[in-house]
Amino acid sequence: MMRTIRSIVSAIGFALGVSAASAQAPAYPSKQVRVIVSLAAGSAADIVTRIVTPKLSDAFGQQFFVENRMGAGGNIGAEAAARSAPDGYTLLIVAAGITVNQTLFSKLNYNLEKDLEPVGLIASAPFVLAVHPSLPVKSVKELIALARARPGQLLFASTGTGSSTHLAAEIFKMRAGGLNMVHVPYKGSPQAVTDLMAGQVSILFAATTTIMPHVKSGRLRALAITSDKRSVAAPGLPTITESDLPGFVAGTWHGMLAPAGISRDIVARLNRELANIIRMPDIRERFASIGVDPITNTPEEFAAYIKAEIAKWGEAVKVSGARVD
Repeated sequence: MMRTIRSIVSAIGFALGVSAASAQAPAYPSKQVRVIVSLAAGSAADIVTRIVTPKLSDAFGQQFFVENRMGAGGNIGAEAAARSAPDGYTLLIVAAGITVNQTLFSKLNYNLEKDLEPVGLIASAPFVLAVHPSLPVKSVKELIALARARPGQLLFASTGTGSSTHLAAEIFKMRAGGLNMVHVPYKGSPQAVTDLMAGQVSILFAATTTIMPHVKSGRLRALAITSDKRSVAAPGLPTITESDLPGFVAGTWHGMLAPAGISRDIVARLNRELANIIRMPDIRERFASIGVDPITNTPEEFAAYIKAEIAKWGEAVKVSGARVD
């Protein structure tokens, strides 16, 4: 009998101790939260982050402030986040290029799938397949036929060797049966677009925000968009999947990660609040104004998505021969 009483008293004491410890632990967040953006100020990832973070500050009652840590295609910011304490006070916003980096770079000081915890997707931004108006094609099917008829004669631009615009074109070539088109890399989208409009190159995959103003002015012709369904950024454009290459999806996306080891409760709450924010009409309107589509998923779905993206871009990196040492 005494043993039973002692067991009950011990159990009550343990429960009270746990309760007291829980009561003493400050609720998350109890201070400012740093949100690292792995790309430059003014980039699409930065703009998306600065649209969302004020809403996160409102939802959590603490400031979520943005810190740009650009460099090495997003690796600098990713490494900084991976090395931070997994307490929820450092978060990371990345773009699709971070999954390209896993096979493009010969050496990385972090592992995307092991050192960072997916929280959720925020937005996606498909590319537009655009051509110079002098090119005698008005559809993806006609472009593929022309490339086959003129092997090695069509020049396609990109924003740099190993960039997502370069690799999107490599995937396109591969899916179309091994097209022979010549790659002309630039150091960024402004020069690539300028030379496309001048007719120095004929083809470019680029962001809707970069291309569509020139399409509307008549200086470029858009053939298709690379999303899996028609985009609010260019609702009149068919997808490449519709056009002649089933399953072709490329472009960039923006998502939130955290250092590995973070509390699952914090991840779940961040994911929930992100989803609530992305569903807000004013957020959806602002996303549409910059050419991105709102998107949400669970942390588990985001983890699977990252794995699939690494495999997809890895195939393109291998075919292209791109490598950064």
